[in-house]
Amino acid sequence: MIQLKTMLNCIDNSGASIVECVANLRMKRHAKIGDRIIVVVQKQRNFGEGSGPGGSAASTAAANKVRRGDIRHAIVVRTKKKLQRKDGMVVRFDDNACVLINKAGEPLGTRLTSEFPLI
Repeated sequence: MIQLKTMLNCIDNSGASIVECVANLRMKRHAKIGDRIIVVVQKQRNFGEGSGPGGSAASTAAANKVRRGDIRHAIVVRTKKKLQRKDGMVVRFDDNACVLINKAGEPLGTRLTSEFPLI
């Protein structure tokens, strides 16, 4: 169950590492897997050698599509709360995670770095 102020991991390569839920577009109390939410980027991800002391900051800035403080839409892909499918199988994960999307519903990143369920 994802509700207001819940911290989630961002599992795509859009540049965000940790995001915070600020609104639920489902108009219910909490969001489940597959629901659309609005998040604020709390922590930015560092990408490889470009972010080191000798690397160029311009290449890192180009790799990050989002910055700390950006407000974006996201889809919930993993929750710690158990979800029971219609066939009786129970799905539960170790953390809460999301994927950032634009307003049209297309993902901001080009690669997902973790597994997510097919519901």
